[in-house]
Amino acid sequence: MTSSNRMIGVDVGGTFTDIFVLDEATGTAEVAKVPTTRPDQSGGFLSGINSRVDDLSTVSVVVHGTTAGTNALLERKGARIGVITTMGLRDVLEMRRRDRPRTWGLRGNFTPVVDRALRLEVPERTLADGTVRTPVDLDAVRAAAQQLIDEGCLACAILFANSYANGENERAAVSAVREMWPNAHVSASSEILPEIREFERFSTTALNAYLQPEVSGYLARLETALKDGGFAGEFMIVQSNGGVMDVDTAAKLPVRTALSGPAAGVIAAGYIAEAAGFPDVITGDMGGTSFDVSLIAKGASMLSPQTSIDFGMVVRSPMIEITTIGAGGGSIAWVDKGGLLNIGPESAGSTPGPVAYGQGNTRPTVTDANVVLGRIDPDNPIGGKLDRLDVEAAKAAILEHVGRPLGMDALQAAEAILRVANSRMAGALRLVSIERGFDPERFAFMPFGGGGALHSGAMLAEVGLARAIVPRYPGVTSAMGCVIADMRQDFVQTINSVLAGIDLQSLTGFMQSHVDSGLATLDAARTHFERRDTEFTLDMAYLGQTHTVPVTLPVTVENGVVTPPTEAQIADAFDAAYRATYGRLLENGTRRVINLRSAITGRRPRFDLATLAPKAGSTEQAFRGTRQVHFDGTWHKTSLYDRLALPVGAEIAGPAILEQPDTTVLIEPGLVGKVDAYGNTLIERASA
Repeated sequence: MTSSNRMIGVDVGGTFTDIFVLDEATGTAEVAKVPTTRPDQSGGFLSGINSRVDDLSTVSVVVHGTTAGTNALLERKGARIGVITTMGLRDVLEMRRRDRPRTWGLRGNFTPVVDRALRLEVPERTLADGTVRTPVDLDAVRAAAQQLIDEGCLACAILFANSYANGENERAAVSAVREMWPNAHVSASSEILPEIREFERFSTTALNAYLQPEVSGYLARLETALKDGGFAGEFMIVQSNGGVMDVDTAAKLPVRTALSGPAAGVIAAGYIAEAAGFPDVITGDMGGTSFDVSLIAKGASMLSPQTSIDFGMVVRSPMIEITTIGAGGGSIAWVDKGGLLNIGPESAGSTPGPVAYGQGNTRPTVTDANVVLGRIDPDNPIGGKLDRLDVEAAKAAILEHVGRPLGMDALQAAEAILRVANSRMAGALRLVSIERGFDPERFAFMPFGGGGALHSGAMLAEVGLARAIVPRYPGVTSAMGCVIADMRQDFVQTINSVLAGIDLQSLTGFMQSHVDSGLATLDAARTHFERRDTEFTLDMAYLGQTHTVPVTLPVTVENGVVTPPTEAQIADAFDAAYRATYGRLLENGTRRVINLRSAITGRRPRFDLATLAPKAGSTEQAFRGTRQVHFDGTWHKTSLYDRLALPVGAEIAGPAILEQPDTTVLIEPGLVGKVDAYGNTLIERASA
């Protein structure tokens, strides 16, 4: 191993930038948390790294989980872009799937990311079978491109009909535009998503172009600053599918970073839980505004083929399934005209923050309820920005906005706020488990982020989960995920053929090209891989059906060469997958292959989580006194502990609070917390 033996994971959040530094030679890890800098997040990124690493030349890999793309989409702050499309298709982005934001009513507002005046049509037509009916008019393409340049567009998306079946017209147009476009930001739908379904392909490609100037500029600034600091290693970005990609790929395909930060947290949570002996886990990432939930079964995250970042902004690219609700620590509690207590979706965020922060907000939040009930220490606020929290102001706000309208005192109102918030969070957990056929009793709950560990006891009670696992450093879980994420490349190609008599040579050719491209990316990486995995899946259905089932192909790859599957193997695999999904097969049904999906993954080495465990200490030394905390209508004398000072094997009976700089862990009455060999705290029901 060279002298460059440190890996750094960096997760940039709305309030804090989290750093996780792993020394591969010694297996030791360090963490840091610094304020996020705005509007340019690169300042906090670099100051966080510099707080733990003096010499960047000793760093081999920096992996970044970014919310730059997510925020640009949610806040509609992408670039001014233009579209060149087939005659008659300029309004596909606006028509979508003929859906609307609200089910009822005659009107629904939706503004595409590209203004209609910047969506230009050109003569060309490719049919669904790949036949070119009308060759592309390149003079019209050049004129359209010049018009978009004159209009000040920073990026261009080429969206031609049926280009997944034959990209000839689109490739010719893209080549012509790239020759004259003033930068590299030209996206082609046949390069981004060569898959059937016009709207999803158009939307994904347009959003890629929308993000390119912003994300590529941000990544270029970071890379330049790292190199100027002496960094000569590899800079990689977390993808929404939980894998990582090199910075050049991320600059070309920024749409793949749409859920980058949350995906990194899920990857880390899965690894921590499996090491602790619990491969079935539901994660809950609670920040200031939202509560993000994801399910991991038998060590594998659930992947969704597409997601909608906001209404009408559809990205079709494999992503870790994450369900988000507006129930964060800063979510505002309010009583509606019918006298019902609601939580969110409006949030006080980090600025002005909860009422207790004393920064101008007067409406109570979930955090204020936790403060009033004694669950958060007012003298030691998380993050260190404030000297003390204003308990009385929080109590007065809860009484005014919730207590009096509902005929309750401040304590009853605070408990009501937590009951509603917990109920909403429990609903999200049920959505990803019970409603999808998973028994929650099999699953552990892993809260991370700043506020999740205050609510783990309530999740056990409401959802029926077996236990909660609080990781050693909940606040930097996503940064840890950056360090351990594998390098993964996903490919898709529409086949659109009945299985009987399918062109196996063509199918194998696509598989081989995906493997060649994926392995070339892994070979170019300067990271060590323990092994390389390939997985091929077909989207299949019976002729006449619109919904497909994923069919895993039993295909081997030896020395980079794909062994072709037989028609019978594909038929057997489809029958097994269809029967497992629907319980029966359709007699005399014609099997149809829609898409080929390939995943090429380089498995990166894992570090030993035991290195994070406390090395010494005692329960007595970690004890910090007691505080009165409100549970179930009455005050309880509650023990306080310095969580990071608790030794392996320590058992703490509730009610107790374990405090550390980035989170507060609440162990409610009737529960017990145990420190495992990795420094995690397992919270379970106390045995009778």
